[in-house]
Amino acid sequence: MLEFQHGPQSHQSGETGNMKSWQAIIVITAVSLIVTLVEIPSETWLTLATLSLASGISALSLMAFAAILAARWQAVESIFGGLDRVYDAHKWMGVFALVFASVHLLFKADDPLWSAEAILSLQPAWTRFVRQASFVALIVIVILALNRNIPYSAWRWWHRLSGPLFLIVVAHWLSIKSPVALESAAGMWLAGLSALAVIAATYKLVLYPLVARHGHYKVVNVTRGPAAVEIELEPVSRPAAFHAGHFGFLRMRVDGLREPHPFTIASAPRADGRISFVIRVLGDYTKVLVAMVEPGMHADVYAPYGRFERKPECHREIWIGGGVGISPFIAWMSDENAGKFGQVTLFYFFTPGRVFPDIDVLRELAEMRGIEFVPISNGPASEDFARRFDEILRGADAASLDIAFCGPKGLLGAVRRHVTEHGIPGHQIRYELFEFR
Repeated sequence: MLEFQHGPQSHQSGETGNMKSWQAIIVITAVSLIVTLVEIPSETWLTLATLSLASGISALSLMAFAAILAARWQAVESIFGGLDRVYDAHKWMGVFALVFASVHLLFKADDPLWSAEAILSLQPAWTRFVRQASFVALIVIVILALNRNIPYSAWRWWHRLSGPLFLIVVAHWLSIKSPVALESAAGMWLAGLSALAVIAATYKLVLYPLVARHGHYKVVNVTRGPAAVEIELEPVSRPAAFHAGHFGFLRMRVDGLREPHPFTIASAPRADGRISFVIRVLGDYTKVLVAMVEPGMHADVYAPYGRFERKPECHREIWIGGGVGISPFIAWMSDENAGKFGQVTLFYFFTPGRVFPDIDVLRELAEMRGIEFVPISNGPASEDFARRFDEILRGADAASLDIAFCGPKGLLGAVRRHVTEHGIPGHQIRYELFEFR
């Protein structure tokens, strides 16, 4: 989705019960295949025509589910274990929809043994046009979703076209001759998903700004650092009810900064309702935000989102933050009601000259909580990191160990290798995806 400032993100990857992106894609594809086979003679199952038809139904189904996921409905977030995971699934559903649509386009979805009729009759020229336009629409949607070179402000508005473009794909399904009748299992599957997708897209475009969980805030403090800023806001109305580790979508009420953008909340809940964000320059939007934000500006905060919460009940905790990925751990350390901190070690990976907040500020905050603070300035290959990390893992009971990570993918990979060397499964690391877009 978007550039996350820590990421936003979520999730507890070591937890069970949350649906993964690949699992959702397999289930949707399997259901699409089954309802396809039900509608055609069995002697035609192993043909290119069937492959094309099943691929087309799978492509439309995945596109519909992607639109549903984009609505940010809380129930869907709970199924996947966090909004970061929802957007990861959203992205991959778009990719596989394009793959299946390509297969569908390559081969003709027709067989002499099939009884094929169009649900919606159009002139032949319009039918061909809609067929070709639907494939182009899908390509445009996927390119918009994956191309990180498009400036965020432009990307966001172009991405709003996904809903109308999806309608073109639905029109192709309705107008092309196929053995899938509207009252059939496959027809009801596609009709139900399409209707829900249209509802989701309409909600996201029209209703979300009005009914989504959000509050009106005013900027009261701005602390700037090297290519970064800490923004403190006080509520004007409807303060967000969040937990330490959640993230929110920040929408400044200032020209040039009105696009809602996701950032980790770098503070714990307070009696006065104030909320803080630590934001680093990572793209075109954040560059402008860091330069322009000033006390007195007003903003909307859509929150809470995510599932990245502390587990103080664990006997031994290891927190690992990389760069601006320190944000959720600042929030955890700031939580007055978080319980014990005596068995917590915080590793902080930073680039000299770009550290923010200052190392001394983080060290002081950690010492106030009785947390062991280990700053690392030379990457995961650091001997200091390897030595102390290995000492903790050797002396810890894996069953009562909690490893929470927030940072870039490369750092996560290095941490995983250290963990697996000690016989601890890599999936036991809880982490949040560092990027939405």
